[in-house]
Amino acid sequence: MSAPRQCPAVLIAAPASGQGKTTVTAALARLHRNLGRKVRVFKCGPDFLDPMILERASGAPVYQLDLWMIGAEESRRLLWEAAGEADLILIEGVMGLFDGTPSSADLARHFGVPVLAVIDGTAMAQTFGALALGLARYQPDLPFAGVLANRVGSLRHAQLLEGSLTEGLRWYGGLSRERGIELPSRHLGLVQASELNDLDTRLDAAAQALGDSCDATLPPAVTFAQAQPLQPTALLEGVRVGVAHDEAFAFTYGANLELLRRMGAQLVFFSPLHDQVLPTVDSLYLPGGYPELHHHALAANAPMCQAIRAHHAQGKPLLAECGGMLYLLEALTDVAGERAELLGLLPGEATMQKRLAALALQAVELPEGTLRGHTYHHSLTSTTLEPVARGLSPNGGRGNEAVYRLGRLTASYVHFYFPSSPEAAAALLRP
Repeated sequence: MSAPRQCPAVLIAAPASGQGKTTVTAALARLHRNLGRKVRVFKCGPDFLDPMILERASGAPVYQLDLWMIGAEESRRLLWEAAGEADLILIEGVMGLFDGTPSSADLARHFGVPVLAVIDGTAMAQTFGALALGLARYQPDLPFAGVLANRVGSLRHAQLLEGSLTEGLRWYGGLSRERGIELPSRHLGLVQASELNDLDTRLDAAAQALGDSCDATLPPAVTFAQAQPLQPTALLEGVRVGVAHDEAFAFTYGANLELLRRMGAQLVFFSPLHDQVLPTVDSLYLPGGYPELHHHALAANAPMCQAIRAHHAQGKPLLAECGGMLYLLEALTDVAGERAELLGLLPGEATMQKRLAALALQAVELPEGTLRGHTYHHSLTSTTLEPVARGLSPNGGRGNEAVYRLGRLTASYVHFYFPSSPEAAAALLRP
């Protein structure tokens, strides 16, 4: 075991989703990076889109922290390792500060990281202070750094919001609601970083606006307990894993890819959208993404469709998650009613819904072992297949996602977090 490490750190939270946590976190990361500091950013809870933005803002990989899906011990190791190299650690919370079990507040309390509350100041004056006080005092043992206002309308508006704070709550400044700073979104969250041609301009503008309104000094240092560095395990030594990665399939945890490499796998990235030839691989990993936005183009790429069908026919491993599973079905219909026939490796079809169909953490007991992860989708699937397993959510709700299996093909709506069981993940992809 190694010694504890110290590093300035803060967890950026909010009263609810949609307050602008990612914009503020990205602005803070880019602000301190532009000042020459090394910034490491983490995302609390399961998410793929926010980390894409935060990686661009900070210039460093972004990993998840969560007391259930990732686990307290692995989260501690990630923070301890980051503290050894960073000048500042930022953690973006999930949903509202106290929402969920475990919540962002639970994570902040567990690791002693102070909370910076981001509150949307739109159409608000003195009530801003009441909301800030509630966040700060709702749980007396919660470390609390202060408050930052988002979407501020003017200097006078910012002064009103700052003047509403009581009981010594610290004002961290306000971020203007001016156009060109906010990050655009769609049905699953923010637009992917690769789709925003002006992302760096937006990030620099947000950093400049934040720097003009707040003090850029570092927060107090947090002590992160000693942790044991991970030891490499050669469970996938020499295995070539083809990983789909393009505009349609991009929802991968950085920790998943890191684990596969650490277990000896050689990752070969390819595009089901643009490539006509499947690379020479032993296994395929089709992660989630936005196939519903590209289903006609996916269907039109006949050589790739045939290559993936041949991969499966040869009995080679194939793991498909959420959007990757939709690609394997016979057809996919988008919200406009446009239908496209896809791979047909799984019987059945999926139809996109205008509303969220499922959102839950998941633990799935597979023959290979128990993997944890989450589900988040806007589609409904009909199939005659009987599931080999079903997920179980620690929070109840609409969980119990089905996992389907045909030969070495495993498919589900669940996005698996591979480090929750490296042995199970390796078994799914090992020839």
